Amino acid sequence: MPVAEAKKTRVLCGMSGGVDSSAAAALLIEQGYEVVGVTLKLWPQDCVSRVEDKCCGPQAVTDARSVCSNLGIRYYLIDEAEDFQTHVIDYFAAEYKAGRTPNPCVMCNEHLKFGRLLERADQLGAEKIATGHFARIEQDETTGRFLLKRGRDERKDQTYFLFSLRQDQLSRALFPLGEKTKDATRDVARDCNLKTAEKAESMEICFVPDNDYGAFLQKAGLAEKHQGEIVDLNGRVLGQHDGIEFYTIGQRKGLGISSPYPLYVLELNPEENRVVVGPVENLERDQFQVERCNWIPFENLTDPIEVTTRIRYNHTGTPATLTPGENGIATIKLHTPQRAIAPGQACVFYQDDLVVGGGWITR
Repeated sequence: MPVAEAKKTRVLCGMSGGVDSSAAAALLIEQGYEVVGVTLKLWPQDCVSRVEDKCCGPQAVTDARSVCSNLGIRYYLIDEAEDFQTHVIDYFAAEYKAGRTPNPCVMCNEHLKFGRLLERADQLGAEKIATGHFARIEQDETTGRFLLKRGRDERKDQTYFLFSLRQDQLSRALFPLGEKTKDATRDVARDCNLKTAEKAESMEICFVPDNDYGAFLQKAGLAEKHQGEIVDLNGRVLGQHDGIEFYTIGQRKGLGISSPYPLYVLELNPEENRVVVGPVENLERDQFQVERCNWIPFENLTDPIEVTTRIRYNHTGTPATLTPGENGIATIKLHTPQRAIAPGQACVFYQDDLVVGGGWITR
C-alpha cells in the first residue's frame, strides 16, 4: 500500500511584480512549501495611468502573473483599493496637513501586507504569508516571542518598515530573502528564468509620480494651496507659503525668501498655519519623544536601555538612551545631536541586529 505524501504547508506569497517577491516565491517552492501567489490590487480603475510601472500597478500585475505561471503555482489578484485609500493615502494626506512627515510604507505593511494578506491567507487555507522583504525572523527559545532581525544584506535591510508588526503577524510571516544579498536574489530569479530577474528597483513612494508628493496631493484633491506666513524663530514674517502640507522639516530649497545665510524649515505649525525657518544649527536636537510604541522582544519596556536609533529610513543610526514612559510613549536621549528630526516619521530602535521596537516621533 503506497505511503501517503505528507501535506505541504501552504504559504500565501505577496507578489509585487518585482524581482524580490519573485525570488521569494521560488525559494519557498525549493524549500518544500505549497506556494500561492497573491497581488493586492491597491488602485481604483481611474488611477491606473499614473501607476502603470509602480509596485502593484497594471504592469506589476502582469509580471507577477507571468512569474507564477513560470513557477507553476496558483495566482490571485485581490482588490484592496478601499483599505489602501483609507490606511495609506488618506493617512498620508492627513499627516502632511497636521504638520507631520508620514511614512506610508510602514502603514502599508502593517495594514495591508501583514493585515489584509493574513485575512486572505485564512480564507485560502494558508498557514503562513511571505514577502520579499530583506529581514529575518527568529523565535526566542526562552520567551517564545518572535524576534525581528536585520537582513544579512545591510544595504537592503528593510526592518525599519516592519517595526510595527505584532507578535501574531510575525508568528505567521516568512522572509525567504533574509539570508540573501540583492545580487544572490537576482541569481535565484535568473536560475528560474523569471522575467523579473533584471527588473529595475523603484525607490519612490509607489503612489507618488516623480517623487513629487505636493503635486500628488493637489491632483488627487487631498490638499489645495492656501497662504500662510513664513516666520523666523522670533516670529518675524519673512514671506508667504502656499500651505504647510508642501514643506518638510529640514527643507532648504523652494522657500522663496532671501537671507544672508541659508534658511531651513525648523517647524510646521498647523494651528497658526505657519512655517518656521532658521539657520542649520537650529535643526539639531538631542532629545525627543515617540508615541504608539511597539515592542518586539518583550511586551513592555520597563527600564531605560541603550539602543541604536534610526530617525528615518536612510539614517544609519546613532547611539541613544531609551527611557519608557506611560501610554506607549518613550523618550530618546541621543548621545550625539541629529538634524531634521521630523514629527510623524517612524523612529526604530536596534540592539545589534535585533529590532527592539519603534514608535512615531511626536511634535
